[in-house]
Amino acid sequence: MTDAEEPGFIDLEFIEVESETMLSKARSFYEQMDRRRTTRHFSNREVPRELIELAIRTASTAPSGAHLQPWTFVAISNKDLKEVIREEAEKEESRFYEERIPEEWEEVLAPLGTDHVKEHITEAPWVIVLFRHSKRERGDGLAPTYYSQESCGIAAGLFISAIHNMGLATLPHTPSPMGFLREILQRPKHEHAMLLLPVGYPAEGAKVPDLSRKALEEVSVFRD
Repeated sequence: MTDAEEPGFIDLEFIEVESETMLSKARSFYEQMDRRRTTRHFSNREVPRELIELAIRTASTAPSGAHLQPWTFVAISNKDLKEVIREEAEKEESRFYEERIPEEWEEVLAPLGTDHVKEHITEAPWVIVLFRHSKRERGDGLAPTYYSQESCGIAAGLFISAIHNMGLATLPHTPSPMGFLREILQRPKHEHAMLLLPVGYPAEGAKVPDLSRKALEEVSVFRD
């Protein structure tokens, strides 16, 4: 019996692409993603819910440990709720910048111009909070998930790529600590906030740091 005939398996729908087309697609996608920048300046221009749904659907195509998909994306457009989140985020960020930030961290953040003020939370039409599941429901109790950190990291990357691909902007934000998000958004104890991602159009005249990415040889090693 072949794998394709085994219960629970289906044929892999793989469509081979000619090598020339493959290279063209690869270059095109790289060039598109190389234009991606993180901005902290958002317009309040409306973004249809369907676009956010499609970005989450795309993120959920990510591979995950034992296919448990250990994530929940909480999408928030409610203005009052965003105000509450911003207020609590700024409280935590103020403590971080004033009391807890290590010198080494402060050194690398300085060129980015970040501080405790988080206008993007209330300016952007959507705020998405990615929660990682450390456990899963099993019977009447909970059981572990597997590789949830890695799985959610891949899902987050696909979400960011999907947002850029559709012509919008986002910002991976990690207010520290992030426990307040679970309380505000009423998520269970085994879910842990991993990223806060405002999504929308960039504000008119939005600025980004003048940075360059590392060259290929700085981020890769090939063993031919």
